[in-house]
Amino acid sequence: QVRLVESGGGLVQPGGSLNLSCKASGRSFTINGMGWYRQAPGKQREWVAGIRGSDSTNYLDSVKGRFTISRDLAKNTVYLQMNNLKLEDTAVYFCNVDGTTASRTPFASWGQGTQVTVSS
Repeated sequence: QVRLVESGGGLVQPGGSLNLSCKASGRSFTINGMGWYRQAPGKQREWVAGIRGSDSTNYLDSVKGRFTISRDLAKNTVYLQMNNLKLEDTAVYFCNVDGTTASRTPFASWGQGTQVTVSS
């Protein structure tokens, strides 16, 4: 079982910045893709950013130019640097990691979520 623990959420004013982290832990595993999702009150969970392969990245259109996803595979950690935050970025942010275990079993794990609140 691969467990994910997120950190870095909080309350920030519009235009501010936050950096989220998500660390994967467990018995021997290989990570393929890592990503971030978010869920605002009353809305469905939506994909925000992803990184896989040779650190190829993709972003939701509304966060392009403001958010940056990166990872350190030596630390099994994915980051989301969020700049110029807007009121509409308020949500619970979840990380997602997929890969294979030592027995070559595919896995996809979710973190517990971290609250990001943008408010003046």
